[in-house]
Amino acid sequence: MLLAIDVGNSNIMMGAFEREKVVADWYIPTHPESTADELGIFIKNLLRESNLQEEDISAISISCVVPPLLLALDKMARKYFTVEPLMVGPGIKTGLNVLLDNPREIGADRIVNAVAGYHLYGGPLIIVDFGTATTFCALSARGDYLGGVIAPGIGVSTQALFARAAKLPRVELIRPHRVIGKDTITGMQSGFIYGFAGQVDGIVRRMFQELPSEPYVVATGGYAEYIYAESETIKQVNPLLTLVGLRLVYERNRPFGELQPGVAKMKRGGN
Repeated sequence: MLLAIDVGNSNIMMGAFEREKVVADWYIPTHPESTADELGIFIKNLLRESNLQEEDISAISISCVVPPLLLALDKMARKYFTVEPLMVGPGIKTGLNVLLDNPREIGADRIVNAVAGYHLYGGPLIIVDFGTATTFCALSARGDYLGGVIAPGIGVSTQALFARAAKLPRVELIRPHRVIGKDTITGMQSGFIYGFAGQVDGIVRRMFQELPSEPYVVATGGYAEYIYAESETIKQVNPLLTLVGLRLVYERNRPFGELQPGVAKMKRGGN
C-alpha cells in the first residue's frame, strides 16, 4: 500500500492507496516545527482509525513546500515505516516537459497536480489549486507545462482582512442569497465568494487568450467547492488530484513490478 503525503503551507493532505484506489484520506494542519516522532505517531493513529496498520504501508510518496519539514518527513518514513520515501523534487521522473525559464522554481505540489491533471483529463488544461496561494497551471495539448499564475489564497486574504479591519467580524465562508448584502456579514460573504469567483474567471479567460485552443479547467484544493459553484470557467473539481499525482510520480520512479499500473484516463466532465 502506498501512502501519499502532500505538505502545503497551511495543511497536510494524505491518502492511502490500494493500487489505484484511495482507501482513506486525511487533512491535518501544517506545523513547520513538527518532529519525525510527532508525525510518525500521528500518522500511525490515523491509519488505525481507518482500520489500517503501519505494516500495510510499503511505500511513501511525498511532495512538500515547507523546507523545515523535509528532514522530519524523511526520518519519519524510515523510522516508523522502514521505507525510503520518494521526495518529489529535481531529478525525479515526472513525464512533464517543463517550459519555464528555471524549472527548479516550480513547487512540488504544482508538478504532481500537472502530472495527475494531464493523465486524467488530457490537454490543453488549466489546473486551479485553492491552497494558501491560489495557483493556475497551464498545460498544452501534448502535456507541456507552459507556466501559470500565483495569486493570494482565499484563506490568506480573508485572514488579512480580519486582522487589519478591527470592526469586521470573522464570518463563515458560505454563499449569500444575493450579491448585494443587507448587513456586514452577508456583504463580506458576497465579497469572498463572488469576488474570488470573479478573480478566477478573469484570470482563466485571460489565459484562454494566450493558448491556441480553449482548455478544460479543473480545480482542486480546500476552497475549490466554494468557488466552483459560482465560477463560469471551472468545469470540474477533483479534491484528490494531488494525491493521484503523487501516486503516478511514484509509479514512474519505482523499481519495475512493485505496484500495478495507474488508472485509465478519465473522460472530461466525469467524476
